[in-house]
Amino acid sequence: MVRTLAGVFGALLLAGEAAAQQPTFRSEIDLVSFGVTVTDRRGNFITDLRPDDFEIVEEGARQTLRVFARGDEHDALEMHVGLLLDTSGSMSEDLKLARSAAIKFLNMLPHAKDMTLVDFDTEVRVAKYGQADFPRMVERIRNRKPDGWTALYDALGVYLDGAHDDKGRKILVLYTDGGDTRSNIGFGEVMEYVRASDVTVYAVGLLDHQPSSVKAEQRMRLQQITEATGGQAFFPFSMKEVDAAYEKILAQIRAQYSLGYASTNEKADGQWRRVEIKVKRPDVRIQSRKGYFAPYKAASTKQ
Repeated sequence: MVRTLAGVFGALLLAGEAAAQQPTFRSEIDLVSFGVTVTDRRGNFITDLRPDDFEIVEEGARQTLRVFARGDEHDALEMHVGLLLDTSGSMSEDLKLARSAAIKFLNMLPHAKDMTLVDFDTEVRVAKYGQADFPRMVERIRNRKPDGWTALYDALGVYLDGAHDDKGRKILVLYTDGGDTRSNIGFGEVMEYVRASDVTVYAVGLLDHQPSSVKAEQRMRLQQITEATGGQAFFPFSMKEVDAAYEKILAQIRAQYSLGYASTNEKADGQWRRVEIKVKRPDVRIQSRKGYFAPYKAASTKQ
């Protein structure tokens, strides 16, 4: 299935038929899901935790864990992988590295249920592939040429909306120089989408050829996006450094715990709910998103 988005959230072409779409996060939430990694004070992943080692507190109220899985186990939740590839004109000096890096990374995830490619410049193009269609995805990546403006925030918003209904673990890797010159939504809006999603986002920021006047801001924004999801941003300058980043990303994916619970707060008020995840071990660091938006249901009006 291939979707093409001209500009942001404009006319959507689905299998040649026009339709309209905007990223709208739906209100049906049965379980609240979190991807969680735990490290010791030396940065080593802790992978032997059990369900009773975790405590989840939502707005001061303790929650009951309903779903527990570890990424390195055979019974781990199915995994959906997303790839955002910046093919705008500003990537002309880095796109060859980004294409090679993306293909290499996808080869490292043979157990993913499906892979979604979002390549973007002035337009946003989305295609979802099963493992059997992996060669077609590679060919699509190789054929992209740098051109146009950069609709980074639009691309991220469209991907997150499309991933909403996927069940299981959701991993997104973003390849970009970090700038945005075209999107109809701003950074603040895309951060709301990120916070509303249960996708863990990693970024490979290729900033070596960016002007020094914008490099610091672009780096900071990629870090803010990834850290809000429990992910991480990397800023390599060579394929060797890309390989090192991949090793860290894959290690985190394998060490990630999937936790889920049904909130004791049944209000459908659409409000942000702060969630604290605790581990009953000393001197550990927990990496995860910090909360979620409650479902929203408009109050009915009686005539």
